[in-house]
Parts: sequence; C-alpha cells; structure tokens
Amino acid sequence: MKKLLATFVAVITLLFASMPSLAADKTALVEIKERGTLRVGLSTFVPWAMRNKQGELIGFEVDVARRLAEDAGLKVEFIPTAWDGIIPALLAGKFDVIIGGLSITPQRNMSVLFTSPYAHSGVQLAANKTTAGDKTAVTDFNKRSVTLAVRRGAFTAQTAKKYFPKAKLRQFDDEAQAFQEVLNGNAHAVLASSPKPEQMAIQYNEKLYIPLTERLDRGSEAFAIRHGEFDLLNFFNNWILLRTEDGWLKERHDYWFTTLDWQNDVAEGQ
Repeated sequence: MKKLLATFVAVITLLFASMPSLAADKTALVEIKERGTLRVGLSTFVPWAMRNKQGELIGFEVDVARRLAEDAGLKVEFIPTAWDGIIPALLAGKFDVIIGGLSITPQRNMSVLFTSPYAHSGVQLAANKTTAGDKTAVTDFNKRSVTLAVRRGAFTAQTAKKYFPKAKLRQFDDEAQAFQEVLNGNAHAVLASSPKPEQMAIQYNEKLYIPLTERLDRGSEAFAIRHGEFDLLNFFNNWILLRTEDGWLKERHDYWFTTLDWQNDVAEGQ
C-alpha cells in the first residue's frame, strides 16, 4: 500500500512539475504593461505612415498609435517593416501589434486576430494621361495590353486581380515605386488606397488623372495581433470604441485623408 501511495505521489508530482506555472504565464497585455512600451509594426505609405523632412514618422497610423499609447500610459516604439513580411514579423514576436492600414481579409484572419475596424478605405486608380488618356472604365483597363502597378502583398493587389484579371501586374515593395512606374510611363495605372491616387493626381496633374468615377473595393482596416491574445483584443477594441464615439478617429482621418495641409512636411520620394 505504501509503495502504491508513493508511486501515486511521484506521478502527481511529475505531472505538476511538467505543467507551466499559471503565475509565469503572463498575458500579452501584462507583458506590455511591465515593459512600459507598446511596440508597433507598420509599413510606410502615404498618408498612413511616412517620414517628414526631419526623418520622423508622421501620418494617420502614427497619430493612432501615439494616442493609443498615451491613453494607456505607455511609450510607443515604431518598427517599420516591409509590407510582405509584416505578418510573419508579428508572429515572430518582433512587435506587439500591426497598426498599418491592414485590411481585414479571411486569408489574413487565418494567421492573425483582427480588432474591430478603426478606418475604412477604398481602392482607386491613378492613370498616366499619355499612355491611358482614353481609358475611363474598368473594362478599358481589363486588357492584356494594359500594365498595372501595385504594392506587393497589399489589399490593392487582390483588388487588381479581381477587377483586372487580364492585365499585367507589376508589384513593388514600396507604394512610391508603384506610382513612379506610372509617372515614368512604364505602367498604364496604379492601384492604391484612397486618398493617395486622388492626391497624386492633384500633385502631378500634368501626368496623372483619375479615370473611374467610383472607387473599387472598400476595405476595413483593423489592428492585427497574434491569435489567443484576447486580453489585448479587448483593450484595443474598447479603445477603438471610445475614440470612435468621441470623434477623435474621424477628426484625424479627415485631416490626413481629406486635406493636403500636411503635404509640405513630407520628405521627398514618398
């Protein structure tokens, strides 16, 4: 009997020793609080996030992340990341959250956990007046003779394949490169989230125009975190709710997306 009891005690001890300590399993939110810094992954593209002439990050996403950290009593660390590697970098623990104009899609949702949307964008075309000046409809651009430029891995790349399956697609790591391809006449048009196409058409009105009267697919942008981080999800969702209700998110979105008041601050080439 004693031998059986001793064996039972040994087995139970071994089981408890092999189980992770509940106290040691800190939640994502607790880790951020203890660190005192929210690490934010983003990719630069106007007007979501870009560099000013002093080399500092500015833009809608930057305002959102800074206000979020401020409200929580945290510092913020921005970690610029190439767009096509931003989700793998999140999953690898390089940062806590993606706040970078990431649209919700079922495919992405298989890899990350999305918050409630905090912004909504639309996809628009900016076309070259010389090479595409007679094109004014979706069907005009859905041809094998047409070349379109997009940012690699972005929601706009999916939109291009959906509406223009016959067109040639050139993908670039940086959105500025995609626009430059059209400005140089090497592509007929570029797809990007509004208001970038409209703003570029104003800035380069001698070279670019907006051929479509209606925007293409509407995107819903959200923060992205790792699966299972439900405490962090709750915190972010409540923050988005509060800043939506008090109008702050709309005010900052309108500033960056419906005005060009900030344009002179942006570094060249963005």
